[in-house]
Amino acid sequence: MPFFAFSPEVRRIIYTTNAIEPLNSQVRKAVRNKGHFPSDEAAIKLIYLALRNVQAKWKRPPVQWHAAKTQLAIQFGDRLVLEG
Repeated sequence: MPFFAFSPEVRRIIYTTNAIEPLNSQVRKAVRNKGHFPSDEAAIKLIYLALRNVQAKWKRPPVQWHAAKTQLAIQFGDRLVLEG
């Protein structure tokens, strides 16, 4: 999907690299420690759990995160469900 197909709120979150680099680091660390995976589904589950653990440590989400999350839920409603 082209970058400009996203709403301005989502684009602002995507190109905020200061928030993305630590997230990538944590995911790489989780994958590197595991070594290899028996299936793609196993790798996806590990990445999901790593992202969930990282999210639990977040103290202050970016100011635009709530607007971006709403836009992502509208665009990808079948894959992203907002919690109460």
